[in-house]
Amino acid sequence: MTVVVKIGGARAVDPAGAVTDVAHLTVNDEDVVVVHGGSTAVDDALDDFGTEPEYVESPSGMTGRFTDAETMNVFTMAMGKVNTDLVAAFENAGVPAVGLNGVDGSLLTGPRKSAVKVVEDGKKKIRRGDHSGKIEAVNTDLLQTQLDAGYVPVVSVPMLADDGVAVNADADRAAAAVAGALDATLVVLTDVAGVYEDPEDPDSLIEEVLTPADLAAAEAAAEGFMSKKVLAATEALESGAESVVVADANSRDPVVRALDGAGTRFDPEAV
Repeated sequence: MTVVVKIGGARAVDPAGAVTDVAHLTVNDEDVVVVHGGSTAVDDALDDFGTEPEYVESPSGMTGRFTDAETMNVFTMAMGKVNTDLVAAFENAGVPAVGLNGVDGSLLTGPRKSAVKVVEDGKKKIRRGDHSGKIEAVNTDLLQTQLDAGYVPVVSVPMLADDGVAVNADADRAAAAVAGALDATLVVLTDVAGVYEDPEDPDSLIEEVLTPADLAAAEAAAEGFMSKKVLAATEALESGAESVVVADANSRDPVVRALDGAGTRFDPEAV
């Protein structure tokens, strides 16, 4: 079994438990690929440069970063540091790890979205100058070569757009693309226990999403950044992932517990 572990980039997510669990899985000869975000690190770096982070809402209600040319430069630097720090953490835990971004070896590729539809003040608008893209292909040969050699690939965006430019892409959806391409189980670690029926009530955890009706209910319940994680789960399953679990990064043994039933599990039958 191959496991793709997505480690969230929010400040509230502590990667230490995931690092320990990945070490445990690799000792037991499991193939693991790590994909990570870096939203907080990017926002902090933008702040250091005196630039205000800009988030926009799509017509479908998704929230995402608007990445102009200046933001893209800072984004690339910040994500590189997050990647290096995470690889160092794995190496310190005895895990041979290799840091890769989506540009390396054309790992993550697809079309660029230079103009995006956004909603501002209730009105739909077109924003131009965006440096973002949609991942449509994953270089699985590159990942498999690393896995076969005993390494854990630690993957981050940016991706390589079809015009040869490095652009931003959502890290949850990047993890979904990788999991689908490798026919893997995807564990998405975030700062809550999973998808809640009521986002304000931690006791309303949705434990299983087994049918299209369950998926529709999860989509309706998810708000803000959790909407992206439900979308990523759907895309992962549609592209071949074994299953997807959204779970708490800060619990004990977060990856192992997620694989054993903790969190919100999305089944292929749901799509």
